[in-house]
Amino acid sequence: MALGTLAASRWWHPVLAHAQERVVRPVIPKRPLGKTGVSVTIVGLGGEGVLRTWGREREAARVIERALNLGITYYDTAPAYSSSQDYYGAVLGERRQEIFLASKTHDRSRDGSLRLLDESLKRLHTDHLDLWQLHDLRDADDLRQIFAPKRGALAALQEARAEGRVRFLGITGHTDPAVLVEALRRFPFDTALVALNAADKARLSFIEGVLPVAQRHGVGVIGMKVVARGALLRPAGPLTAPEAIDYVLSLPGVSTAILGCRTPHEVEENVRIASAFQPLSAERLAVLESRALPFAPMASTFKRS
Repeated sequence: MALGTLAASRWWHPVLAHAQERVVRPVIPKRPLGKTGVSVTIVGLGGEGVLRTWGREREAARVIERALNLGITYYDTAPAYSSSQDYYGAVLGERRQEIFLASKTHDRSRDGSLRLLDESLKRLHTDHLDLWQLHDLRDADDLRQIFAPKRGALAALQEARAEGRVRFLGITGHTDPAVLVEALRRFPFDTALVALNAADKARLSFIEGVLPVAQRHGVGVIGMKVVARGALLRPAGPLTAPEAIDYVLSLPGVSTAILGCRTPHEVEENVRIASAFQPLSAERLAVLESRALPFAPMASTFKRS
């Protein structure tokens, strides 16, 4: 996703960057990822952008390598994200140990999810995931299937954790906050990846529905849809990229925000914004929400209608 154009500093000159990167690269703040005991950078590399493509190995490698070299530690992928897992597997190598790697299962059954895990580990060239998540929970039928005793996907997550093939367990969703709240009520998940942005409170709010529950249970919150697929960004939208990202990072209980990138320059922009982050006041949050409100229909198309 394009995150706008920021003034380039001397450090970001393409010739000087490689020579000086190890000495003067920006420091990205870190936060605890809920009760996991792991701290991650406040921005992570999302699974969208160039990573959710086929046949763009070179471009994807440049984005991943830039994120690694600039110190991002949280990395998102999923079997459903085209060649994303293959791109990571081709690049990470020994640097796998430097990062927190999260993937998902969209299968609702135990057996199907375990097959996906086998495939994910093979494609990622790793022997474990730091976080394995139930992908895109949308309705009561999803919950019925994943929580089915012995046969549901949750059984696969628990089995994989017991075997040491995954460290932590999570859920993801951007359709209906009530579904995620019910999932958190039924099982002590470690993390929740949810849609968070300045237009969220207009309808089916994850901020008002999921965040308080996650905080009570020590669940690490990962924000996605931060710019609502670009709908909230200037010039057509109401916010700048720093405003959109700072808004989400200022919400209570948020550990990190994942951002899809199409180019290394977009990675650099995200790192610049994160390294300069200062929490916004309640008054400032309210101003950004007011500006985003007229754009809520365009910024909420992924929510249940």
